[in-house]
Amino acid sequence: MLGRFPQGAAPLTERLTATPAGVSLGALDQIADGAARSFVLELLAGRFHGFVVRCGHEVFGYLDKCPHLGLPLAQKLDDYVAAGQIACSWHGALFDIATGACLVGPCYGAGLTPWPVRVEAGTIVTA
Repeated sequence: MLGRFPQGAAPLTERLTATPAGVSLGALDQIADGAARSFVLELLAGRFHGFVVRCGHEVFGYLDKCPHLGLPLAQKLDDYVAAGQIACSWHGALFDIATGACLVGPCYGAGLTPWPVRVEAGTIVTA
């Protein structure tokens, strides 16, 4: 019965890779400078899993999916940054915060999928 759901069960929510522009994610101050925060957005089309890293007054967003095996990067909530880089807690890959490029690890040369976000009047919004 692969691909079928038991009677009365709903299918799993589709995992999205993008969000619409203009979604407010909250105040910039909710993320400490140099840290990150996970965001899960439930949209009509499915569920989006991403994270935002704060660097001063700038933010960088990425899909929460390692290019190596497709797993979420953090094993602990909001634990994405180590020594000034984004770190995959599963395999030790390190990524540049500003570009998402893999600098070290099994996915060297690959990169994280960007999630366009910006700061608007002190609030993080999707772009």
